[in-house]
Amino acid sequence: MTISTPILKSNSLNPEIKLRHIIETLPKEVFVKNPLKAWSKVAINILCVILGYWLLAVSPWYLLPAIWIFQGTALIGLFVIGHDCGHRSFSNRLWVNDLVGHLMFLPLIYPYHAWRILHNHHHKHTNKLDIDNAWSPFTLSTYNRFSPGVQWWYRRLRGKFWWVGSIAHWASLHFNWWQFEGKQRQQIRFSALLVIITAAIAFPVLFYTLGIWGVIKFWVLPWLVYHFWMSTFTIVHHTLPNIPFKPEAEWNEAEAQLCGTVHCKYPWWVEFLCHDINVHIPHHLTTAIPWYNLRLAHKSLEENWGEYLQKREFSWALIQEFTNNCHLYDPENNYQKFPE
Repeated sequence: MTISTPILKSNSLNPEIKLRHIIETLPKEVFVKNPLKAWSKVAINILCVILGYWLLAVSPWYLLPAIWIFQGTALIGLFVIGHDCGHRSFSNRLWVNDLVGHLMFLPLIYPYHAWRILHNHHHKHTNKLDIDNAWSPFTLSTYNRFSPGVQWWYRRLRGKFWWVGSIAHWASLHFNWWQFEGKQRQQIRFSALLVIITAAIAFPVLFYTLGIWGVIKFWVLPWLVYHFWMSTFTIVHHTLPNIPFKPEAEWNEAEAQLCGTVHCKYPWWVEFLCHDINVHIPHHLTTAIPWYNLRLAHKSLEENWGEYLQKREFSWALIQEFTNNCHLYDPENNYQKFPE
């Protein structure tokens, strides 16, 4: 069964439409890996990062904020390449994906296998209430069960300090290999120990050679900009007042991936440095699409399923839309604000 036009039922996707029906409407060429495009973008990204560090070394103090923004955004590009490796859409060879993924994640102090396994869980359970592990909102009853300290922290992450959310996610979830079993435990332990050992060597060397200001200038501040974009991209991908999180019994895979994922337009230089990760709806329909084919896939979705697509433009108004309104979740009424 191939469906080329959307079927509207009660202002939502017809439950008879399955995820495979939507994927079948995509051009076959969006699934084709192009090694030249993949490796050339790796080279361009690495050159951008090297350029950023060089500019930090030679530029006067008043240009540093702009360079930190550039460098932190270029670091997101490394993450996106590793992200495709985690989805096996960078190379047809498993060992190449894992090697490149680890190398791209190391400068970010990010355990590759831990992220890969947890992120694939997010793709499998997108917008499934209490199961999705990426910016899944608390219900009021869940919120009330936590201590005042946890509530205070959650209010910050869902409000004006959303931009540190990915730091909390990174620190709390990606180094706990003992919570997994079998092969996954071995893989996560390897990635986590690789990151820990690298950091244990690199940071003392940086401190000894550059001093405390050098560590802040060359690593901490670009890393914070990187996490600003990580937090922003990931919360925008699935958070708007009208996007529902459904309990497992009511969850529909096709609707969650097509209608619960946001396409957001960012400034061109952000999209260039971040390899079109903002073109996110086709990526959630199938992770087999490499980043350089996402725009072609999105164009097809616009033609065949346009009325179901969530589209926004990055702005302060968009940030206020979710930081002012998307706090706690009620299965009957969607998002609600924190109680006074």
